[in-house]
Amino acid sequence: MADTFDEPLRAVKFAATDTLLREDVKLLGALVGEILADQRGPEFLAEVERLRRAAIARRETGAPVAALDEVIGAVDPAQASDLVRAFSTYFQAVNIAERVHRIRRRRDHERQGDGAQPGGLRAVLGALAGEGVAEGEMADVLSRLRIEPVFTAHPTEAVRRALLEKERRIVSCLVADIDRGRTPAERAADRERIRLALTASWQTADTPPARPSVSDEFEHVSYYLTDVLYRVLPVYCEALEAALREHFPGVLPPEAEACALEDAIGDVLAFATWVGGDMDGNPNVGAATITATLAAQRARVLGAYGRDVEALRRLLTQSPARVAIAPDIAQRIERYCAMHPDACERLRARDADMPYRNLLTLMQLRLEATAAEAPHGYREVQEFIDDITLIERSLCAHGGRHAGTFAVRRLQRRARCFGFHLATLDIRQESSTHDAALAAVIGDDRWPTLDAQVRTQRLHALLREPPRAGADAGAATQTLAVFNAIAQMRGRYGARAFGPYIVSMSRSAADALAVLALARIAGCVEDGQVPLDVAPLFETIDDLAAAPATVHELLADPLYREHLAARGNHQIVMLGYSDSAKDGGLLASRWGLQRTQVELTQLAHDSGVRITFFHGRGGGGGPRGGGAPAAG
Repeated sequence: MADTFDEPLRAVKFAATDTLLREDVKLLGALVGEILADQRGPEFLAEVERLRRAAIARRETGAPVAALDEVIGAVDPAQASDLVRAFSTYFQAVNIAERVHRIRRRRDHERQGDGAQPGGLRAVLGALAGEGVAEGEMADVLSRLRIEPVFTAHPTEAVRRALLEKERRIVSCLVADIDRGRTPAERAADRERIRLALTASWQTADTPPARPSVSDEFEHVSYYLTDVLYRVLPVYCEALEAALREHFPGVLPPEAEACALEDAIGDVLAFATWVGGDMDGNPNVGAATITATLAAQRARVLGAYGRDVEALRRLLTQSPARVAIAPDIAQRIERYCAMHPDACERLRARDADMPYRNLLTLMQLRLEATAAEAPHGYREVQEFIDDITLIERSLCAHGGRHAGTFAVRRLQRRARCFGFHLATLDIRQESSTHDAALAAVIGDDRWPTLDAQVRTQRLHALLREPPRAGADAGAATQTLAVFNAIAQMRGRYGARAFGPYIVSMSRSAADALAVLALARIAGCVEDGQVPLDVAPLFETIDDLAAAPATVHELLADPLYREHLAARGNHQIVMLGYSDSAKDGGLLASRWGLQRTQVELTQLAHDSGVRITFFHGRGGGGGPRGGGAPAAG
């Protein structure tokens, strides 16, 4: 529909490099206009256009807000919801176009060789090299660097998975059109695919009729983990590798030595989630959701590995008659057949001269057994990585660098990042819940009201000789069940399944010691120590100001330092952004956060402890807007 959404707002200026972005916006805007007319009628589209023009006039002429209010006030209340949805649909389409344009611009930079894209890995590492950072310094940074984005529960910007999948189809069509050499028929077919996705999205409710459950939240997060991040993780690693080879070549070993390469950059990136583990203020989260979430994550990542292994099984058809293959491959096949004689029945006689394919078939069987928790499955992800590495080394040593190594290495990188757990599950609970549980266990209702120093002294006694919780622990039952679930799931899924145990409203050393005491009471102990990283969370302006004193008290506690020594003398501290901004305003929040990080960093250094800051910023521009202060 000409002169409606196909015409970008006139005051919006497009740079010469953004001409194709303008074309995409025009295409999507035209389709949105056509869909609105088709679905709601020409009169509805005219009403949308009337509101749009009124808003343009307000912005371009500086007309009084009252004039726009008058136009909006005349809207039929019965149409208001759909009018909002119409503008939302348009702006979502524009956002999609902008995301695709970022892909286009990145490709332009790479194709034209006109310098690294600003903010990209090449640009950042190039700037560091230009500033004189030595290769030894970069190697040291890489050995310590760990970036771990965390998906929170009940996200404020949640979009239904069905709508996300439609957005991805639109993106795929627009990305395909970056190739300007496609035929008119191909472009027309993609236009219809975009129209289909936009129309189906219009006909789909933005939110489900029922409040999202924990399993619904998991479905939302798993879309990003398995459909997006799992797919692009190797691409990120390859970009980092290329940038390092360009600016810090001595940091990495020769390309043929992939295993050493993975040691250099393989653990830089990991992912975590709060879905199923964030109990703070949510009575629906507890031991059952922790168990169910970990099982669901494991099933998803094992399924993804199974698909990748099947793809490799079809790809790696090399025969010893044509190319040498490391004898370790045949030995591994013999070993697996001896472990699981029935597995040999899955090896087809016609594939007898394809050792890689046969080993990959047996790896599939082991993955299936792992998912079913049956005998002969992989006990831990490192066994799976060892199989992948065995194939990768054989390929590299026998003319296979361009005959499968690339795909094998991608699976290797995924396995190192996602393990058998997909994403680390963080646990969060409010400190008062722990106090209530302890009061029930020791039979002292006064416990929550006792002075922090008194509680600390009594916690020392509880940590030395933890009491046995009775069959009916009252208010402690659910809390103790959580620690019991953590112990069981660590035994089943390994240490990487869990991240820190975050304590909201932490205000004294007693709040961290309470977690250790409850864990011991519940039997969550390995080799005499509680296998949890306890992370105090400081959220309000006052709590941020008091954080250095609280952490100093904690690090000075002998029993906590004994625990910390068992955890590698590594302390995690979480900093809240939203509450501090609401509590004291943006400026006071940012100043408090910066000051707290500086003081805690110095305190940790003086105490001989490594400190990691967990930034609870949220998505987009962060709560209340504003850029991020430098992380310590």
